[in-house]
Amino acid sequence: VPSYEASSLIEAGPDRVWPVLANPSAWPDWDSGVSEVEGRLVLGEKLSIAVDANPGRAFGVKVVTLEEPKRIVLRGGMPFGLFTGERTYTLRPEGAATRFEMREEYRGPLAKLIFRSIPDLGPSFRQFAEGLKAQAERG
Repeated sequence: VPSYEASSLIEAGPDRVWPVLANPSAWPDWDSGVSEVEGRLVLGEKLSIAVDANPGRAFGVKVVTLEEPKRIVLRGGMPFGLFTGERTYTLRPEGAATRFEMREEYRGPLAKLIFRSIPDLGPSFRQFAEGLKAQAERG
């Protein structure tokens, strides 16, 4: 399955990390690689996310899972399951710290073709993970 992923160990509990992660309209305020988010993080609602890695194009995604303070899953793609991108943000306690993981998987008959055509999201995923760490540790 074509995918991207990144993680960070944040020196703060999930109760401090969750409010930062679960406020997508503020993602552009810290070094997330996200330039703009429209919409609300509410189960079943749609978000439009613009990223620095692919300027001039916003991605429409639907909030399909929202488990405070553990997991957010966003899904977007093409009709009829031809292509689906699913991004999962996970927070897990690790002692007094929090392990943050983000992963995006691509599925469907066109997944490999589309995966080759999108920019390398690895650096922007690492930027998001490190930005979330810095923001949450600042408190």
